[in-house]
Amino acid sequence: MEMEKFSYDNRIVRNFAIATMVWGVVGMLVGLLIAFQIYLPVLNFGLPYTTFSRLRPLHTNAVIFAFVGNAMFMGIYYSLQRITKARMFSDLLSKIHFWGWQSIILSAALTLPLGITTSKEYAELEWPIDILIALVWVVFAINMFGTIAKRREKHMYVAIWFYVATVVTVAVLHIVNSIEIPVNLFKSYSMYAGVQDALVQWWYGHNAVAFFLTTPFLGLMYYY
Repeated sequence: MEMEKFSYDNRIVRNFAIATMVWGVVGMLVGLLIAFQIYLPVLNFGLPYTTFSRLRPLHTNAVIFAFVGNAMFMGIYYSLQRITKARMFSDLLSKIHFWGWQSIILSAALTLPLGITTSKEYAELEWPIDILIALVWVVFAINMFGTIAKRREKHMYVAIWFYVATVVTVAVLHIVNSIEIPVNLFKSYSMYAGVQDALVQWWYGHNAVAFFLTTPFLGLMYYY
């Protein structure tokens, strides 16, 4: 029997691991600063960019989407290749995914302190960044489903189903909650109003906790 040789893409795993550690430190430091601001308002420094109201969404976005997001991608890229016995579908898509996600994080780090926000909790980023999030997520989805399609292991381990649920559901949550009417490059208004806006927002918020912060890590727990 001829032995088949193949290799995994560990570089993308390493890149997401480094990003996880960097953004984890940044997110926690911003959180520490705003915690002290509650007790010592002087730490707002008299500047609009460093007030609690602007740094708090920066902290939550950094911890959820930068720290946890990069950790999730790191775990999925590592485990998916091994439970499918296949290299990722496209190294190029992996790189686009990585740098695209870091671009989203940097965009948030610039716009939120400037007060450029939709004012929707956990979905504060304005419409150009929302579009970028959707595009990068599609890149991730193509790469993941392509890898599953070319897998060498016939059996689909349970972790894969958690990853699939994450990719599909987060896409639906983000797109539905982010339907906006742009006014200019830095301002938009939600398509929904009043009670409907609040319902859609917290349908998104609570399910984001379920499918961004929980489901992928359940899959990783099954793997590890």
